[in-house]
Amino acid sequence: MAARTLRKSAWQTCAISALLVLACAGCAPVSFLITPVSGSRELQEHVVSRESAWADRKIALIDVDGVLSNMRESSMLGGIGDNPVARFKERLDHAASDAKVAALVLRINSPGGGVTASDLMYGELRRFREKTGKPIIASMLDTAASGGYYIACAADKIYACPTTVTGSIGVIMITPDLSGLMGRLGVEANVIKSGAMKDAGSPFRPMNDQDRTLYQNMINAMYERFLDVVAASRTRLTREQIRALADGRVYLAPAAKENGLIDEIGSLDQAIAAAKSAAGIAEKSVKVVQYALPHAHQPNIYAEAPGRGGDINLINVELPRWLHGASPEFLYLWSGN
Repeated sequence: MAARTLRKSAWQTCAISALLVLACAGCAPVSFLITPVSGSRELQEHVVSRESAWADRKIALIDVDGVLSNMRESSMLGGIGDNPVARFKERLDHAASDAKVAALVLRINSPGGGVTASDLMYGELRRFREKTGKPIIASMLDTAASGGYYIACAADKIYACPTTVTGSIGVIMITPDLSGLMGRLGVEANVIKSGAMKDAGSPFRPMNDQDRTLYQNMINAMYERFLDVVAASRTRLTREQIRALADGRVYLAPAAKENGLIDEIGSLDQAIAAAKSAAGIAEKSVKVVQYALPHAHQPNIYAEAPGRGGDINLINVELPRWLHGASPEFLYLWSGN
């Protein structure tokens, strides 16, 4: 009896093992490839498109994506990324130092961001153009609004997809007022200051007329600087025409073209072709390159080229920008937050 039971148990074990093998063979990988990746943070060139095997000249594809900020990116759970302005300059430096790079295509997918970050990136593009003489073509994707449009104004020509949202020319400052909530909770903030304006914009008290006048004057100056940038790019528009368009509203690409805010409605491929023409190599074969981390996967021209990596958080929680700190923040940003 015991022998029969043992044989039955052995048969069941074999049957279960065979089923597991079959299941694994049909539903799961039977081998694993472990590939070591470089821990280097230095960006490397990746070819994302090649018009021929003998293509020697290059078009550099540079990304401007997400909310623009001149500080290291982080999440509520502690993940730390790169400074977007620093990575942007690193990519420009790669393109500037490579004699085979004939032109640059600026691929923009951003609602804008910080005033200073937008201005720094715009300035780096202008310096790239002056230093190298290489043409710059902007290619707008989903969104190129406010600071995203500001940066596009550094290009020789601006392309947008038919469904691109752009414009939002203007400045905004958002600062919360928590004084009412604190009063209901019975919480007070004790402020000791050296001058009447030292806590201007504080979330712990209502904004007064003096605070509002101070910040409005600053915003007006930043707004005029934005208009200067647009006027330098959109030379066919008068200052008055630009001001009429720059009330903060966004435009779909056809309306933006009709109003002279962009040059052409076209795809990323058409923007690359325009870059070739601007560089005088329209008839030559080129390869399109991006600059990304060594292990980044770049299958084609629509591949993202983020400078960041290594964030091991499983959940990335993003807070509204005005909750990241208590200080007021000036923004070239299209946002409902």
